[in-house]
Amino acid sequence: MNEKNTQTVSAASKHKKNLLIVLSFSGTYLIAEVIGGILTNSLALLADAAHMLTDVVGLLLAFIAIKIGERKADSKKTFGYYRTEILAAVINAVVLLGISVYVLFEAYQRFKSPPEVQSKSMLIVAGIGLVVNIAGMLILRKDSEASLNMKGAYFEVLSDMLTSVGVMIAGVIMLTTNWYYADPLISAAIGLLIFPRTWRLLKEAVNVLLESTPKDVDIDVLRKSLEQVPGVKSVHDLHVWSLTSGVNAMSSHIVKDDTITQNQLLEKLTEETTSRFTISHTTFQIEEESYQEDVTHY
Repeated sequence: MNEKNTQTVSAASKHKKNLLIVLSFSGTYLIAEVIGGILTNSLALLADAAHMLTDVVGLLLAFIAIKIGERKADSKKTFGYYRTEILAAVINAVVLLGISVYVLFEAYQRFKSPPEVQSKSMLIVAGIGLVVNIAGMLILRKDSEASLNMKGAYFEVLSDMLTSVGVMIAGVIMLTTNWYYADPLISAAIGLLIFPRTWRLLKEAVNVLLESTPKDVDIDVLRKSLEQVPGVKSVHDLHVWSLTSGVNAMSSHIVKDDTITQNQLLEKLTEETTSRFTISHTTFQIEEESYQEDVTHY
């Protein structure tokens, strides 16, 4: 059996500087928005502040997860701490879903008796928030493709940007028409808008925790590729999973013929796997044809 295991830098780790910049922007604006929401009596603005709070917590959690994930593997955590980034993505998604449900409930309550809102002040605060969130989105946009953790951070900022746009639309409507139903109506729309993206993020993160086959690895193509390596008679018990986004691992049992030595075969298998597929950690168990197991898997 051969195992190739080197400490691989996670995709999110390469983008932590940008994450810290956005975190500082969001934290500064959060304070201003909470004060503005209370003074203007705007649910839409307070909903945006609630999302901004989850953004700040979520971004901080994502950054902490990256720092923990950078720790080297040890005897107790032989795969290292990569999964902390996935746990951060799950927590971010769950919190966003919870906040969305709360905003929908609060919007329903305000539909019964919409209070007067100081629309002009609300517009000013929301406008500042929009600038902050657009800046954060531009910084994190490319990084969001790197990992689920960074995607979760990007979705936090994206959801807040959408909320800021909604707040400004509600502010314009109330300023020009005094129709205060616009505040809870826009808040409800924002809550519903955030659900689909957040749900997809949660599903992706849970799939990693369930050790599902990564989206960027076609396991059937991988199997055929291994079967075509000279000296391989058959492949069984093939497993591929993600330690975190961008760090995939695999293990497989290989039945060899007599035309090649074990070391030669291991070298060819490792080269085939790591050069053609996004897999950084490989484990192969080499077996003779006479070796039989009671149970085999995919």
